[in-house]
Amino acid sequence: MKLSLRFLTRSAPRRHPRRRLLSPIWLLPMIVLALYSIPLRSQDAVVLVGSGSSVPAPLYARWTQEYGKHNAHIQMRYLPVGTSEGIKQISHGVGDFGAGEAQLPDKERKEEGLIELPVVLIGIVPIYNLPDVHQELRLSGDVLAEIFLGEIKNWNAGQIAKLNPDISLPNLPIQVVNRPAGKGSNFVFTDFLSKTSAKFRAQVGTSPSPKWPVGVPAERSSDMADKVKTTPGSIGYVEYQYAVKGNISQVAVLNPAGKFVRASADGITEACKAVEEPRWNGFSASLTNAPGADSFPITSFTWIYLRSKSTDSARAAALADLLNWIYTDGQQFAVQEGYSELPPQLLAAARKKAKELQ
Repeated sequence: MKLSLRFLTRSAPRRHPRRRLLSPIWLLPMIVLALYSIPLRSQDAVVLVGSGSSVPAPLYARWTQEYGKHNAHIQMRYLPVGTSEGIKQISHGVGDFGAGEAQLPDKERKEEGLIELPVVLIGIVPIYNLPDVHQELRLSGDVLAEIFLGEIKNWNAGQIAKLNPDISLPNLPIQVVNRPAGKGSNFVFTDFLSKTSAKFRAQVGTSPSPKWPVGVPAERSSDMADKVKTTPGSIGYVEYQYAVKGNISQVAVLNPAGKFVRASADGITEACKAVEEPRWNGFSASLTNAPGADSFPITSFTWIYLRSKSTDSARAAALADLLNWIYTDGQQFAVQEGYSELPPQLLAAARKKAKELQ
């Protein structure tokens, strides 16, 4: 796994040649600890360190820049290394927060004292590359499941043609691209497929580390976008803003109301509203396959994972300031980066919960 260090520091030190054989995943705890253990002196900035999914990596990069303007005495660094790794680090007491799209396992929630709070809404979008197809491609969850199970192997298969009677589908093998173990987008995508296909639920299930029967892996979200964009006949899945910025063809997905819906900020927000109204307190709720005619069916929160208690009052105060900023001024930058902000009622509830952790 390659680890981008541009989120850590502007001038990273050169590595000794002998260290090139050391995998960055083994370096991660040392990197996080090095930042996390910076002495707290009055003339120094507190450096808050998080690690997790690459899905919100552009957002955390933007937040790093903008929050630094808000409070020069507190800095943030974010390492995009995968949802599962982010949960692992924060549960082991390394860093200040994790981030990702998987609901916390019971062990981490009960035994490790972690909680998850939603920060923004995301949509996981099936993307494809069919050079000679210019109409909107429509697929159901059941057909997507069969494609990612390797049972539908060609683009002109009858199941796809039935959903797209007005498209001349090519006689072209389907090139499946998926994500490796530990990824939040895996969790969201497999959660949707498990809800819409009993066969997929039995064979693969909902997991950030599914055992894909077919396909080639793409390490980061940006790698997924690049691989599908450059591989004719391919299909994959990526967070909505990566598809938009990459100008990649998106599948219109059948939702529970029987409507084929392309991802959009409004459709993602509608899915959240359909699940959260009227209580607005389901901080760990699944938003996939939500009811409603306009709901995009592969919607999710991206969460920030936090320890419910802290023994370091200075770091706790700094984290509280960051969270307050995320749930106020920070939301506008989420929209600018192509993510969907939380509905006002849920935003207020999450902000209140964050304050209770102080």
